Amino acid sequence: MVDLRSQYLQIKQEIDTAIQDVVDSCGFINGPAVKNFQEDLEKYLGVRYVIPCANGTDALQVAMMALGLQPGDEVITTSFTFIATAEVIALLQLTPVLVDVDPRTFNIDLNAIEKAITPKTKALVPVHLFGQCSPMEEIMTIAKKHNLFVIEDNCQAIGADYIFADGVRKKAGTIGHIGCTSFFPSKNLGCYGDGGAISTNDEALAKQLRVIVNHGMVVRYYHDIVGVNSRLDSIQAAVLKVKLKYLDQYAAKRRTAAEFYDKAFANNPKLITPARYTKSTHVFHQYTIVTRDIDRKGLIDHLNSKEIPAMIYYPVPLHMQKAYIDARYKPGDFPVTEALCNSVFSLPMHTELDEEQLQYITSSVLEYVNR
Repeated sequence: MVDLRSQYLQIKQEIDTAIQDVVDSCGFINGPAVKNFQEDLEKYLGVRYVIPCANGTDALQVAMMALGLQPGDEVITTSFTFIATAEVIALLQLTPVLVDVDPRTFNIDLNAIEKAITPKTKALVPVHLFGQCSPMEEIMTIAKKHNLFVIEDNCQAIGADYIFADGVRKKAGTIGHIGCTSFFPSKNLGCYGDGGAISTNDEALAKQLRVIVNHGMVVRYYHDIVGVNSRLDSIQAAVLKVKLKYLDQYAAKRRTAAEFYDKAFANNPKLITPARYTKSTHVFHQYTIVTRDIDRKGLIDHLNSKEIPAMIYYPVPLHMQKAYIDARYKPGDFPVTEALCNSVFSLPMHTELDEEQLQYITSSVLEYVNR
């Protein structure tokens, strides 16, 4: 699904030098590399504060801790997402309130948000799924109306731009009260292990976030609040600093690959290509197709037989996961999410795809679909 080795070879000298610099300095924990990457990411995102952390799941958990959410508080998010989005809500003994998604963009359904809000609702967590933004302008209006916090789950859309009605553009993850991202190796900006970051424009929140990720400690060995140990490793920060320079270039390559897929599958009634939300650029963390009247497993098996990987993101909605079975929800409650889980599949999407590979992939898909 990704070709990290070929990407590494393109920037090998820079990466090797950056890693060696950390080893030579022995600044392995919160070393200069972390601060340098933090400053570069703040500049890239156009955000006042970035707080590096250990992974994207921690980013979401720490964000909710910093907002002072209490057990029983309700947090609205989508049922069509990776488990981490709901996992941290449950870990903090908050109440996850799941809603359906838009059938074209796969992002949270605005109408469903309004219907789900209760007096116990304290936060919204829109997920910028597969590489494009949720309808943030409308979400922020809803949040302001109901006095709610907004945490952007930006683990799949770093680098995407949201375009407001007045033409103003902001990076994904910088619009809500807090943005959270992951640097898992397969992400658009991925390190060579685990990593994550939290972003905010609120000075008080930034201070709280920094304290929480460092054991609740302001002065060394003086712990003011309950915190966690969630640090971005210095070697990973050094890798990310190099790769950040290429992030927009990587996004452009992904868009080129997506356009090739689009043209190959255009007007095929059995393959619905990804819709583009007009208020967001798309950085294509995944290229996800909705199938119609196709044996999806048969198609994936066919592709695998030709050494083409294909994945299902996601095969089971959150409300039907064994760990999150809840009497409030039953099969059929989220028809769009459930239909997507039964029909989507994703093709290889990365920066090293060339035209020969794309031609081989698309012709192999069509070979099966057009039988």
